[in-house]
Amino acid sequence: MLGRLASQRLHDIRQALRQIPQASRSFSTALNYHIDSPDNNPELPWEFNDSNKEKIKEILSHYPSNYKQSAVIPLLDLAQQQHGGWLPVSAMNHVAKVIEVAPIRVYEVATFYSMFNRTKVGKYHLLVCGTTPCMIRGSREIEEALLKHLGVKRNEVTKDGLFSVGEMECMGCCVNAPMITVADYSNGSEGYTYNYYEDVTPKQVVEIVEALRRGEKPPRGTQNPKRINSGPEGGNTTLLSEPKAPPCRDLDAC
Repeated sequence: MLGRLASQRLHDIRQALRQIPQASRSFSTALNYHIDSPDNNPELPWEFNDSNKEKIKEILSHYPSNYKQSAVIPLLDLAQQQHGGWLPVSAMNHVAKVIEVAPIRVYEVATFYSMFNRTKVGKYHLLVCGTTPCMIRGSREIEEALLKHLGVKRNEVTKDGLFSVGEMECMGCCVNAPMITVADYSNGSEGYTYNYYEDVTPKQVVEIVEALRRGEKPPRGTQNPKRINSGPEGGNTTLLSEPKAPPCRDLDAC
């Protein structure tokens, strides 16, 4: 009885999800299973290209031969780079064959980590940090500026296929908040880059988008001309000389 109720409930949920537009449902943390579509189903052929097959040999060499499954994350990342920034189920199945595990073991990883995209993204996938330091420093305004300028909603792809905007939790640049990262899939795995742009303003992120549209490579890192990397504006005011040796022991005697 309980089994039939659970089965019916799952069927109802699947039917409801099929009515929700792909862009809005595919990034939900509640959707951890696959729904076939014409461009994403296990019947579509997929394999690594010749260049990436050589990279696979190098990646697998880092692990004992009986622990190939430990390479699942770098291989999924490589597959995502090759496939233009997202992972179709056929690519996940191929990774499972390479590391000799059941496909479910690969699905578990791909659905857990937000770095893996399971639906199409733009050639330039813009990720806005939404964690507390960046939020306090204006990340919501940053995201609003990007969405308005590109004319899309979060996780939608622009009509020309160039851009998409997502949200990512802390990327470790709290001292340079707010920040975005740009995953560049425009040249496949050979030219893939993942660059941070820090201390950004709404105006600056729009300028970064337009530079990318023109095929330029905006300077990564802090966008505040008064800062060097993560240093303070105007330069250091402390630690200006060589630090004194600790008084607790004679370093020269070591």
